[in-house]
Amino acid sequence: MQVQDTTGKGTVILELSKEKTNERLLDRQAAAFTASVQHVEAELSAQIRYLTQVATGQPHEGSSYSSRKDCQMALKRVDYARLKLSEVARTCEQMLEN
Repeated sequence: MQVQDTTGKGTVILELSKEKTNERLLDRQAAAFTASVQHVEAELSAQIRYLTQVATGQPHEGSSYSSRKDCQMALKRVDYARLKLSEVARTCEQMLEN
């Protein structure tokens, strides 16, 4: 895309140096250049958004944060269930002893 942009700029400069410029050609070249700049701007904005997510630790595409967090929470629930089951087992043992 960079080569095309350079060629377009050269064509515009060449056309402007002529005594009679071809306005349609200049308009097309200007529109193509504008579209190219807008594309680059959109890509840069997308990269900035992605880097902002990564830098702040937010879950993002390609991140294992969400899966890791789900796993940690599941392990905590398992530990809590074990604790409650052991309490129930102790209560049952105490009732059987009496």
